[in-house]
Amino acid sequence: MQPTVPVLTGPSASGKSSLALRLAQHAPIELVSADATMVYRGLDVGTDKPSAAERARVPHHLVDVARPDEAYDMVRWVEAAEHAITEVRARGRIPLVVGGTVYYLRGLCEGLPTTPPPGEAVQQAIWAELERLGAEALLAELAAASPVDAARVAGNPRRLVRALEVLRRSGRPPAAFPPRPPRVRCAKLVLWPERAALKDKVWERARWQFEHGLIDEVRALLEHYPCMPTALQSIGYKEVVRYLRGEWSYEEALEADRRAVWRLIKRQYTWLRREPGDVTYLPRAGEAAWPGLVFWFSRRFPLS
Repeated sequence: MQPTVPVLTGPSASGKSSLALRLAQHAPIELVSADATMVYRGLDVGTDKPSAAERARVPHHLVDVARPDEAYDMVRWVEAAEHAITEVRARGRIPLVVGGTVYYLRGLCEGLPTTPPPGEAVQQAIWAELERLGAEALLAELAAASPVDAARVAGNPRRLVRALEVLRRSGRPPAAFPPRPPRVRCAKLVLWPERAALKDKVWERARWQFEHGLIDEVRALLEHYPCMPTALQSIGYKEVVRYLRGEWSYEEALEADRRAVWRLIKRQYTWLRREPGDVTYLPRAGEAAWPGLVFWFSRRFPLS
């Protein structure tokens, strides 16, 4: 039986990263990021990516591992996470998986689907359709074949594109492919604050990002990578693109960013409400969650 891997997750803006960094001061921890946007190099401000100093102080894995113009899916992340976990353990340290990309965590903890590998040409064509037709038309196509998969994509364009790509190439929806057994055991701590406690933080963070480099970051990304449909679907980035194209004003883009984050948080609460496996819910966030995190972690793993 594999040793248990600790997982710290929860909705956006609940303070997962800062809590993990603080915990690493008290235990021999290396962090494995479970964030679908932090994998991309150059997407820094809009992802609240850990600083160079933080990453020097505490090793981080699966951050800055992909170009903004390449596809990066759950299968690739899970395989890389399993490799990182093995290496961290071999050094006698504890791999702490941290992040809010729930489908990444499900793949790691519940087992990867056996769907075929991504077909980038088909995905590019579907991204073009999404831009032209909108998500509703593509979601209807998926729902006709598999209501389960339509519910799973939950408004996430990357998951919608991947599900349709599998359906069109194989004739079978993703739900028709059984998962392989997981290769690690996970113990999950889910930060579960009242939603209202996050709203001010979401609003303030969006404003801070817009005022501290997000617009310049997106402009530079577009100059170097004019075609990067997956990365540019990330929250904050797609809104700034519309601002730079003159489709939205500054305030319209900022407000759209805030609304998008809030919709994501609502979906995360839905996804995490009945999380399978070894799960503990902590009704706190940020600094208030620290005592509960220490108690949960110290029951299973050594603290210095």
